Amino acid sequence: MADPIVVAPGVIVPEAALEVRAVRASGPGGQNVNKVSSKVELRVDLGQVSGLSPGAWQRLRAATATRRDADDRLMITSQLTRDQGRNLEDAREKVRALIAAALVEPKKRRPTKPSRGSVERRLSEKQRTARTKALRRGGGED
Repeated sequence: MADPIVVAPGVIVPEAALEVRAVRASGPGGQNVNKVSSKVELRVDLGQVSGLSPGAWQRLRAATATRRDADDRLMITSQLTRDQGRNLEDAREKVRALIAAALVEPKKRRPTKPSRGSVERRLSEKQRTARTKALRRGGGED
């Protein structure tokens, strides 16, 4: 069947966690489209992914929240090409990319203050706008 997916050193999706199913694809294919199952559905049991830290696990769960089925497996589909083998590789690459993105720890935000120059520019622009609008408010002539 499918080989394990190696995401990073120590982070592996084992073969037992993968379930591949081929179905008929929509889109190009001509007369062939009704006979050949070229679309690939790849289901991944995220509980079997080894080597994830608790933080990476939480990020992966959050990133895949809308892509999991009733059995809590990640479902990836690919119908990029008319070839089943290439679609399988594309689906495996999508899984690899999702898990690799979860491994990246987001930077902590450091609150900053606006510079003195930017504050002064903002205030002077407000004053200029206020003066312009004040000139528009002339006395009404009846």
